[in-house]
Amino acid sequence: MAAAIVNEHLPTPLTATSEQPPLFDGTTRLYIACTCPFAQRVWIFRNYKGLHDKNKLVPIDLQNRPAWYKERVYHENKVPSLEHNGEVIGESLDLIKYVDSNFEGPSLPYPNDPAKKEFAEELITYSVTFNKIVFASFKGDTVKEAGPAFDHLENALHKFNDGPFFLGHELSLVEIIYIPFVEKFQAFLSGVWNYDITAGRPKLNKWIEEVNKIDAYKPTKRDPKLTVEYYSAVFLAKH
Repeated sequence: MAAAIVNEHLPTPLTATSEQPPLFDGTTRLYIACTCPFAQRVWIFRNYKGLHDKNKLVPIDLQNRPAWYKERVYHENKVPSLEHNGEVIGESLDLIKYVDSNFEGPSLPYPNDPAKKEFAEELITYSVTFNKIVFASFKGDTVKEAGPAFDHLENALHKFNDGPFFLGHELSLVEIIYIPFVEKFQAFLSGVWNYDITAGRPKLNKWIEEVNKIDAYKPTKRDPKLTVEYYSAVFLAKH
């Protein structure tokens, strides 16, 4: 069972002019960006485990990121990254596993049913393809090209009719992997192309409604208008 919700004030994102927080001073820092769905995955899981006091959020402004972040914190110069026990590690799925293994708090339920286990692995693998298809569609016939990716999710949600989530009644890692991207794609496609990703996809619509009720996810959600502005600047400026 997920930890109780905590009202948390998100610090102002650090920019090129911001001072670097002390490195390896015993504080565990989760470097994120409100615009980054990969970072949002780990942020959601950190909330789910109730690690608000043990994993300090440090937002980075990716459009004006500090030089010290790459030079002295995380050489990959990406988010998310986690500063813990004298080292900094990254990659969202690796971090979820690391946080689950190294910190107390509830773990996400994992299905015992072999069919559901296999299906979960298939969906996790497909998430890379899903993201590539939708991001690539921004440069072409977006509605036509992105549609099949959302159809895939709709069909996947029909696989097990024992709950609103991909694997049934309980939130799983699959939700945490997909919702940060679906959230942003939904806002962008609606705001720019007036395309409703839930139209004709009742299971996807119900899935989004149910994920929106998850306490660990709520604080990580971004204003759709800000998403449209950011994605327009990043993906449409040259087109």
